[in-house]
Amino acid sequence: MESQVRGGTRWKRFAVVMVPSVAATACIGVALAQGALAASFSVSGQSFKVTTKELVGEGFSQYGAIDEGYTADGKKTAHPVAVSAFKSATIKSLCQSVVTPNIPVLGNVSLILRAGDGAQPVEAKNLYIDVADLNADATFTNIDIGVAAKDATKGPGMKGGGEQSNPFGFAQQADKAVLKDVKQTAWATTAGTFKLSGLKMSLSSGVKECY
Repeated sequence: MESQVRGGTRWKRFAVVMVPSVAATACIGVALAQGALAASFSVSGQSFKVTTKELVGEGFSQYGAIDEGYTADGKKTAHPVAVSAFKSATIKSLCQSVVTPNIPVLGNVSLILRAGDGAQPVEAKNLYIDVADLNADATFTNIDIGVAAKDATKGPGMKGGGEQSNPFGFAQQADKAVLKDVKQTAWATTAGTFKLSGLKMSLSSGVKECY
């Protein structure tokens, strides 16, 4: 079975393509308030933007979580995210950008990383992306929507460790996910291996982003 979805999401909707129930979001909030979820690592005060021409992922799962971190001026904060997980993924034409604002003398400085533009795509194993916002054309093969996060076995599993997420909350999973013309904002990416073919990195003044 294949399911196609076109459109965009934001973190308040708490998923990449499907909208989890309000109960799932509330459940995470209650667990955090009761101290039932361990503290996670702290993310930086800067989100980053990513575009790809195509991402093909095998063993996909997705669930809600909260990333604790800092604002750009060092204050503690938290970010609701949708964790997209893949056992393996290939990525064509990857662009990643982050802007550091208001550097003394220099002003805004943009970092742009590009890879996978040639014949060899970017390759990743056990890939986790903490997504805040995403737009893409998506096709899922054998998708299950509404499974408990801890029982989403088609993907690489939940991160574990100090992750702030409710294992009984909403999740979805699929044997395969194909995302085209991806535009997303994320707070963190982790992977067992991440092979960047044809890596190019540049720094420039001003605000220059992937989209």
